[in-house]
Amino acid sequence: MPAERLKVDVQGRALELSNLDKVLYPAAGFTKGEVIDYYTRIAPVLLPHLADRALTRIRYPNGVEDKSFFEKNAPAATPAWVRTENLPAPGSTKGRETIDYVVADDLPTLVWLANLAALELHTPQWKIGGHPDLLVVDLDPGPPAGLRECSQVALLLRDRLALDGLDSYPKTSGKKGMQLCCPIAGTQSSDTVSDYAHRVARELEETHPKLVVSKMAKNLRGGKVFIDWSQNNAAKTTVAPYSLRAQPVPAVSTPLTWDEVAAGAAGKRPAARPYTAAEVLKRVDKHGDLLAPLLDGGPKLTSSGDSRASRQSHLPKP
Repeated sequence: MPAERLKVDVQGRALELSNLDKVLYPAAGFTKGEVIDYYTRIAPVLLPHLADRALTRIRYPNGVEDKSFFEKNAPAATPAWVRTENLPAPGSTKGRETIDYVVADDLPTLVWLANLAALELHTPQWKIGGHPDLLVVDLDPGPPAGLRECSQVALLLRDRLALDGLDSYPKTSGKKGMQLCCPIAGTQSSDTVSDYAHRVARELEETHPKLVVSKMAKNLRGGKVFIDWSQNNAAKTTVAPYSLRAQPVPAVSTPLTWDEVAAGAAGKRPAARPYTAAEVLKRVDKHGDLLAPLLDGGPKLTSSGDSRASRQSHLPKP
């Protein structure tokens, strides 16, 4: 029988891993040891997207078919070498003014979190001490709409954002939807970013009313794709690229190419299930990090400027 606990050295940090044979994805037989292995192998492309961002985790100590819990605060017995930051906690359900957030800047921290069965990793759209440097739009299909319709809306949204000089990069949510991520300058408030995303969502709803909805009421989403502009709110987080998701299989929020999105929109690529951990590792070997441009910064949102130019540096307001 394998030892219940295994002492390892990860980049000079002593860690004690436990219950490596515990199955966390019962339908796939995927164990905690395999979760740790996945996060270790994906770390070179994942860690840059987590760096300097307060991390919210969703933990599944007894697997994805059992109870889970959100965790923002650093847990008891957090190692002294794990970076934590005491930050304001907008929207805290426990009424806290501040929280000691974990920041996953290195591989030892990532392995430590994986050992705690922190399967899902979620981050805000800004780095610690800064304003949003990402604009994120979530595409949520209302049945019977699915990933094909999400892909169609993603293409519409890409073209609309490009008119204002924004480059957008697609990824799956790891569940039923998709997300578009756009690098921005990181100089303005979440309200400014959220207002802009809301306006674009309303525009697409007006021009494509049979496909797009911008209102949050769930009873309006049937057969349409909800463009969730509210992801840019100061209290919101979004699943990080390459994070595992709590699905029957070890699904991953997976960066896509625009060719893949176009194929999905045309119904040419099967989209019946999300990519798994093993598939994503192979994709990274082939493509590298498709979301690397998110790390390089982008244009500024401003109230100046006139209407749409093909490559202007400012995103205008009406």
